[in-house]
Amino acid sequence: MFGISPLGWVHTLGSLPAIPVAVYMFARHGRIVPRSTPGTVYFAAMLIGAVTVFLVAHQPISYGIGAATMLFLLAGYGVKRISGLGRAADYIETIFLSVTAFLLTVPTVSETLRRVPDGHPFVTDPHSPILTGVMASLLVILVVGLTAQIIHLRKQATVLAR
Repeated sequence: MFGISPLGWVHTLGSLPAIPVAVYMFARHGRIVPRSTPGTVYFAAMLIGAVTVFLVAHQPISYGIGAATMLFLLAGYGVKRISGLGRAADYIETIFLSVTAFLLTVPTVSETLRRVPDGHPFVTDPHSPILTGVMASLLVILVVGLTAQIIHLRKQATVLAR
């Protein structure tokens, strides 16, 4: 179904929980919260997706996205362990983990548009105006979302400083 191999299904189903968990954390906390139960689920699902992409990818860009996702994921979850960063660690953590959500969303949306509906996908050309428009929209969402998160973190810091 959809031209996905059994290993592709492991990749897809293994990383799939990251999407609703990220949406939940963004809606509830305005960011991905690593030291929480949903944060643990997000980490595991993202790691499964990032590692297995090397086994199922057909395009060179997929390897870059997988490597970048692992780098940002590990850095985002580990930045609070670095002493001396202070409040900057919150900003770095938020930015890095938001980028991982973006890096998950881009191939998810692209692959979905290029495979669904089965046999007659919405997009057949990687340079389709539909696909490029959706990708541009995701980039705008990332920039606007990161801006909102940073403003929120700054407001929190101001409230805590009082």
